[in-house]
Amino acid sequence: MLILHDYELSSEAYAARLMLGFLGLAHESRPVDVYPGAANEAPAFRRLSPLGRVPVLEDGGLALWDWQAILIHLAATYDESRRWLPQNPARAGAIAQWMAVGRELEDSSGLARRHLAMFVDADLPLAQERAHRLMRQMDEHLWFQEQAGQDWLIDGPHPTLADLAPFPAVMLSEEGGVDRRDYPAIRRWSERFRRTPGFVTMSGVFPAAPVG
Repeated sequence: MLILHDYELSSEAYAARLMLGFLGLAHESRPVDVYPGAANEAPAFRRLSPLGRVPVLEDGGLALWDWQAILIHLAATYDESRRWLPQNPARAGAIAQWMAVGRELEDSSGLARRHLAMFVDADLPLAQERAHRLMRQMDEHLWFQEQAGQDWLIDGPHPTLADLAPFPAVMLSEEGGVDRRDYPAIRRWSERFRRTPGFVTMSGVFPAAPVG
């Protein structure tokens, strides 16, 4: 049985829940009171996650405590279609680049959100400016993809980890004071992503609007 040590308001943990949902994987969820309880700093949890981070995924004797490592493990192990993590080297490299953007968004937009909601120390204007810079680049890329008849961050008929990795931070950006109104291609992309079978919501992230 897969065990996810989870915090409902964590965007990184939400990414893991999305992957589990898309793959239809049964799992046990174990809540971790990150704020205000700081349960992630407890010695028992630190034995699972040396840096005190959520989420943590246990799969048999394996414990993964980095959210992107969890996405890669789940896709590589359980996605027989190989849609989420294609084996083609060029596509895999492109996915890695956009996953890096997803991590930078967590370190900027996500940091701004944690600063405002959980009082995490941050230079708020700098974090917001970094997030806008990343989202402008992402929006421009998605616009060019649309002009080429492509729906996703890398070419292909189905979203990949390239799309999943930045999605939580983008969708929760306004909770960090990062407005998405100037990014129309991102808004269209997020609508498409939210229609992917198996999509799950969280507080602040809603289902796609009905078609038609």
